[in-house]
Amino acid sequence: MSSTPTRNRLAATRSPYLLQHADNPVDWYPWGDDALRLAREQDKPILLSIGYSACHWCHVMAHESFEDPATATLMNRLFINIKVDREERPDLDRIYQLAHQMLTGRGGGWPLTMFLTPDQVPFFGGTYFPKTARYGLPAFTDLLDRVDAYYREHRPQIDQQNHQLLDALAQNQALGTAGRVDDTPLRRAIGELQGLFDTVHGGFGGAPKFPQAPLLERCLREHARSNDRQALRMALLTLEQMARGGIHDHLGGGFFRYAVDGEWTIPHFEKMLYDNGQLLRLYALAAQTTRSARFDAVLHTTGHWALREMQSPEGGFYAALDADSEGEEGRFYVWDQPDVQALLDDQEYAVLARRFGLNDTPNFEGHWHLRVQADVADIAKELDLSSQRVAVVLSGAMQKLFTARSGRVRPGLDDKILAGWNGLMIGGLAHAGRHLKETAFVDAAAAAADFARRVLWHNGRLHAAAKGTEGYLAAYLDDHAYLLDGLLELLQARWDSAHLAFAVDLADVMLAHFADTQQGGFFHTADDHEQLIVRTRPLGDDATPAGSAIAARALARLGHLLGEVRYLDAAAGTVDSAADHLTQHPLGFSSLLSALEEQLSPPQTLVLRGDPQTLAHWQAAAHAAAKPGRLTFAIPAEADNLPGVLAHCAPRGPAVAYLCQGGSCGAPITDLDALTAALA
Repeated sequence: MSSTPTRNRLAATRSPYLLQHADNPVDWYPWGDDALRLAREQDKPILLSIGYSACHWCHVMAHESFEDPATATLMNRLFINIKVDREERPDLDRIYQLAHQMLTGRGGGWPLTMFLTPDQVPFFGGTYFPKTARYGLPAFTDLLDRVDAYYREHRPQIDQQNHQLLDALAQNQALGTAGRVDDTPLRRAIGELQGLFDTVHGGFGGAPKFPQAPLLERCLREHARSNDRQALRMALLTLEQMARGGIHDHLGGGFFRYAVDGEWTIPHFEKMLYDNGQLLRLYALAAQTTRSARFDAVLHTTGHWALREMQSPEGGFYAALDADSEGEEGRFYVWDQPDVQALLDDQEYAVLARRFGLNDTPNFEGHWHLRVQADVADIAKELDLSSQRVAVVLSGAMQKLFTARSGRVRPGLDDKILAGWNGLMIGGLAHAGRHLKETAFVDAAAAAADFARRVLWHNGRLHAAAKGTEGYLAAYLDDHAYLLDGLLELLQARWDSAHLAFAVDLADVMLAHFADTQQGGFFHTADDHEQLIVRTRPLGDDATPAGSAIAARALARLGHLLGEVRYLDAAAGTVDSAADHLTQHPLGFSSLLSALEEQLSPPQTLVLRGDPQTLAHWQAAAHAAAKPGRLTFAIPAEADNLPGVLAHCAPRGPAVAYLCQGGSCGAPITDLDALTAALA
């Protein structure tokens, strides 16, 4: 008679990542009062393991150690074991990644493995630890014994170190001297990027290579600001090489997390919503700048991937696709040559093999991962075909591979819906949809915004996450800022007064609960959030743009749109409070540089009123050139009860334009030619 294995406490959680560990023999707790109280009562150190569902090395450590009964027995005897999903609890991840860096002198990553005293202060840590000693790392079980012994035998030293660490964490959040900053950091940042730029393959630095969307946006914005041709070249070469590389899914659309090499060829195969939301917006700006059909194609495939694979029936977007399927990283995406040949006729294979290098040496563990190796014109010349014929054959061959791939076992889907990441995707789809005139993209962005208001907004406060149609967890600054920024982008693609009202609600909550009223700027957590060992300020970018930076930019834009001084003052105070950071290390604060730029030169705010057909022509004229410093809102004549200064932007005839910059507005414009001249 068989018995059903006992599931641990993670079985009662919502996170797909935590649920992956619900059957571990480890006596896992989610972060919370129960685990923290038990650690204090038993005077046991806490083993804190932080990861996420699409993390390959998190899976490796789980299979090697957390699923092993002997290792679990040791963990359960020596520690209170807490498992955290970094995507649900970025507050904890931010704190303990920083602590890891301070304790070890090295950058962190995932899985993050930290050992804490019962009062939550870490005294030792690392990332991945193998089951048996290798890679210069100790065996995990040996490490557990040594950490336990050190905790029992060296408490005075640990207490002293913890005191020093808490002081260092507090000092790390200090802002320095506030003040006004000129455009020197903008110019310095581009100069520093030139020193890091890979002039052959694009990107900054060597392997591994990440998209680093805020840096590329900085380049495009600097070109728009100062006509810096080198800044434009850095952005365009990088975006082109990424689009050709294996970091881009050529069959299904979308981008993987990063490339393990310097040529963008082989990725870590997870697909994250936040990357693709940022890249949609970035490629849209690049496409507007260059009129590149290649960039338009990237927008089409990436946007349709998001709609097809990542949007829930209720409208919100899921968090991520795993790197692994059937226990192997990348298995869903890679190909064997005979399998490709069996799917295609001779001409199709001849074209596709040249396009993606299938006749060359395999590039991923004996298999082929697709990356562009030859242009259509070169293939046409080699095969004595027209370029048009090659393009048609290539499209058909790729569709056959996509159909065949769709029948494989799919990577795991992390189906939680995160407020902030949805904000990034709303902004990306809205910008791409506006540029491409792709109604489906704008529809999807609007559906996600409606989901956020309907499910994530409750009793005047925002939830960070949802599972199905149930919101949970208190939201962070980034959630509010990204959603506000995304809504402002969506309002430029399609006006909806309900979305403006939601934007105002989010802005007001940021000011009421996240603002530092003493020094300016914002905290990552609200004033009524759980008290942790430090309250952090998100100033620098990482995989996502800094929440404070996006808050400053979005609040300033909303403030200019409505004439609301509270928002303008908060935005200016955020930039001023970070003066030392911007002047000393501008490249580490790229998104904040964009907020600085819009403080130095406020964006043009163009409000169009009129009938929909006429507005469409006027809106197209306003978007004819890439102007990251211009916001255009086409508001139908029938929209009423508009807030702030919008109430004074009354309809006049078929269409009228109100063009403002900073606190100054010109006379109403009722002629399209006059508007075009004013925008030139």
